[in-house]
Amino acid sequence: MIKVHASPSHSLFVFSLPLPCHFFMGYVVVVAEDVNDCPIEEVRLTVAITDDRTMPALTFRTWVLGVLSCSILSFVNQFFRFRQNPVSIGSISVQLVILPVGKLMAATLPEKILTVPMTGWSFSLNPGPFNMKEHVLITIFANVGSGGVYALHIVTILKVFYKKEIQPILAVLLILITQVLGYGWAGLFRKYLVDSPYMWWPASLVQVSLFRALHETEQRVKGRLTRLQFFFIALGSCFAYSVIPTYFFPSITALSFICWIWPKSITAHQIGGGVQGLGLLSFGLDWNVVSSFLYSPLAFPAYSIICSLMGAFLALYVAVPILYWSNAFEAKRFSIFSSGTFDESGNRYNVTRILDQKTFTFDQQAYDSYSKVYLSVNFAFTYGMSFATLVASLSHVALFNGR
Repeated sequence: MIKVHASPSHSLFVFSLPLPCHFFMGYVVVVAEDVNDCPIEEVRLTVAITDDRTMPALTFRTWVLGVLSCSILSFVNQFFRFRQNPVSIGSISVQLVILPVGKLMAATLPEKILTVPMTGWSFSLNPGPFNMKEHVLITIFANVGSGGVYALHIVTILKVFYKKEIQPILAVLLILITQVLGYGWAGLFRKYLVDSPYMWWPASLVQVSLFRALHETEQRVKGRLTRLQFFFIALGSCFAYSVIPTYFFPSITALSFICWIWPKSITAHQIGGGVQGLGLLSFGLDWNVVSSFLYSPLAFPAYSIICSLMGAFLALYVAVPILYWSNAFEAKRFSIFSSGTFDESGNRYNVTRILDQKTFTFDQQAYDSYSKVYLSVNFAFTYGMSFATLVASLSHVALFNGR
């Protein structure tokens, strides 16, 4: 908002907005970008609608800390992804760590102007205080590297499971092609997925709120907490509570009441098991378990959570039990909940038996003499729904945004 104050004795209007001003014929003219409002209420309440153009963004600190955080986070997450219990460090961790590092660089680096040889480019090592735009860009750098490279699984599977070597140059090209394809698709759909004011991402609002809490000076209202105070209280509480299921009482990670009542019943474990069952009446008190796959429910609106719960209920407690206990596709031979592949005897499928070891191609005759590939009913349903979501996204856009 731009507030205008008029003096009764002078023809002078003062725009009380912290943006660059110029005096022209007795008026104060503010150089500001157009107000960028949003039709979504949640976005308006979280994201600032004005922009301070005097705040530097692509600074020396941004490039150094951004490239380092992207490289380190990519390496660490990929390294720990090969563990049986993988560890993943998200961009929010970098968001918290970078703030003191950026402020330290702002306090210690000299205000020296450097010129790039053979170009007209020059930059300052220290353009001023560490600001929110630098912090956001560095976090975006880190977020790019935090997800890892999905195509790297192809390389590792070839080496570990099939004992096949792949030339390093081919592996690098495979990974680069898949990554570039992803960024290419993102660029093509930027108009619809990023620029559109109606396309908002609830999980991003959490980080935006944290950025504002860390950088903006907020006046505390009596009887209420500021964003920064609430953040530190929540951070300390989460840290203190996470020690309980991790070290002192690990069994509260998953509480399967049905399995407790009938500990020797296979059917009870299939229905109530929290690891290899449907998880009916199974509760987890460890927040890492609650948010491990569907992410934090605190970041999403109620209608989105309700739709997800309805879909999960229809899939897990209607479709999967009907298919399993009706023995569709001989489902009862295998676990109701497993991501493995099986042969007709219920053993793990030996993929090497159906491959030509010289040409590494599919051998139809060996496949016919060995066994068909079987999946657990839940895993087969998951695969089917994964393909269905691709078509559902098109039909959703056509129905709700066809015009």
